[in-house]
Amino acid sequence: MHGGLTEAGPSPARGTFQAVIAAVAVLAALGLFLSSCATGGTGARDEGPAHAEAVAGSTASPSGTPTDVPDRTDAVRLVKDDPEVSEEVKRELKPCVGDEYPVDVSFGDLTGGAETDVVVNVLTCGDLVGIGSYVYRETSGRYENVFKAEEPPVYAEIDRGDLVVTKQVYERGDPVSSPSGENVITYRWTAADRFVKEYSWHNDYSSVVGEDQTPVPESG
Repeated sequence: MHGGLTEAGPSPARGTFQAVIAAVAVLAALGLFLSSCATGGTGARDEGPAHAEAVAGSTASPSGTPTDVPDRTDAVRLVKDDPEVSEEVKRELKPCVGDEYPVDVSFGDLTGGAETDVVVNVLTCGDLVGIGSYVYRETSGRYENVFKAEEPPVYAEIDRGDLVVTKQVYERGDPVSSPSGENVITYRWTAADRFVKEYSWHNDYSSVVGEDQTPVPESG
């Protein structure tokens, strides 16, 4: 589908997401978050409370990095050198301990290019809040920022060729480990060389951990 929204389709099962976040919060409290900082972003979500705004189809900004698929160190450099990334996120992007940065990096085909696309999620060290999600596309030997979302708590993933961005929703009094729900937005790359929102839905979490959640579709 190019240049428009489609009717919201069935969402993946996300009923266990609240329990996962609670478990991560416990690990962080025990000082074991370094393992999360060192794990690639292939689905783990470590998020918390929020402020800024997501931008789809942002102007591509070149970043001087080798044409080889970047590793974790290259991903950190991509974000730090990217003029599209806010100064607030750059300030938070610092080693948790030693040289371990709180970033998750995923690789896959999102834009249909000849090279592998890179998704970088920036987290905070203390409570592992997702504060920025970015997609980089290799063009003419350089990686360019073609998507950014900086409304914490936010986390981006590759799902069967689409970009899926999850934003947790907190009501007054919710602890970091127990959000009230989540908004999930699916973006698809179009012939106009930009991501377009395809569909979205909202999940309300039960106060009982482990209870099945029913997604509520939202129109674009």
